[in-house]
Amino acid sequence: MKFVFGSTEIVITHTDTASILAEVARRLRAGTGFALATINLDHLVKLRRDKKFRAAYAQQDLVVADGNPIVWLSKLARRPVGLVPGSDLVMPLVRVAAAAGRPVVLFGSTPTALEGAARALYKDVPGVVVSRTIAPAYGFDPTGEAANTALQQIATDGPCLCLIALGAPKQEEFAAYGRKIAPQAGFASVGAGVDFLSGYQQRAPEWARQFALEWLWRTLQEPKRMVPRYVSCAAILPEQAWLAWWRR
Repeated sequence: MKFVFGSTEIVITHTDTASILAEVARRLRAGTGFALATINLDHLVKLRRDKKFRAAYAQQDLVVADGNPIVWLSKLARRPVGLVPGSDLVMPLVRVAAAAGRPVVLFGSTPTALEGAARALYKDVPGVVVSRTIAPAYGFDPTGEAANTALQQIATDGPCLCLIALGAPKQEEFAAYGRKIAPQAGFASVGAGVDFLSGYQQRAPEWARQFALEWLWRTLQEPKRMVPRYVSCAAILPEQAWLAWWRR
């Protein structure tokens, strides 16, 4: 399954959790690094508008479907992919890193959230090593001087897993930049996944996720932020559905 924006193609590289974890394990052991993005409908909105975001996304090594609309579109295009939410990937990714003997870096969010996430990882993942937690200042530029300094620090860890909790498009831009400065590191853009892990944010309950209603839960929790986002997402669905059908 792929999405095309002008001359830029965004391809979903892995269709299920097992295959993406196997690839991450291989890369972590080999020390070849990666940038992992979890594409959703909000990303499609931003990709249409933001040339810089498209360039960063094109540099992601691994892409999975994070959101039921992406899965539905893939089925309509007869190129089905499975749902692989970034939030659900956090713990499996950390377990893979621990099994490979690679440290974990927590980047983004807030110091309090990162500290809570680190405690949760040490409690639940035997053998994990959180080598550093980095909460950038407000207004952080993902390709600026502060990003370069942080990436130089991450590079000293060698092969490692860096969980990025900045939100799109900053996290994907930081990951793309990180591939140049710290090429042995694996960068995974997981958004609120780190905050969910720490309890800093409350994720939708299991029943809401089972019925594809996580969007409604998030809207009720943060209406001012989420209503405009979901309106924009709904607006592009007809066109994306037509393109998916055409790609049959």
